[in-house]
Amino acid sequence: MMQKNVPVTTDATSLAREETRTPANHIRPAVDIFETEQGLHLLADLPGVGKEGLSIDIHNGVLTIQGKGAELPGRQRLLREFDLVSYYRQFQLPEEIDAEKVSAELKNGVLTLQLPKAEAAKPRRIEITSH
Repeated sequence: MMQKNVPVTTDATSLAREETRTPANHIRPAVDIFETEQGLHLLADLPGVGKEGLSIDIHNGVLTIQGKGAELPGRQRLLREFDLVSYYRQFQLPEEIDAEKVSAELKNGVLTLQLPKAEAAKPRRIEITSH
């Protein structure tokens, strides 16, 4: 199965919405989004964020990712090359995404979201019968 990159919307409306909703003390995490026949796959870099400090919500077709970095318990810090910051990012989801079936995994500071398409939006091959 071939994956293709989903073009990122760069119109002024969508950029202005995200910029006005991003709190001043948060940064926007780097994100990659891929599309397959099954749906969208989103990868977000959230270094220092654990499951307890992560919030993912979908409301009125808007996906919101919020995360806060925290020290790992039981470890003494010797060196830190990045600050523990708060992350915030929003995306307008296409209507064909089935919000009830979205799944998330956080591993080694990378959030992976599986955003499946609703069955009606998936491509379907129709068999032709002859009489």
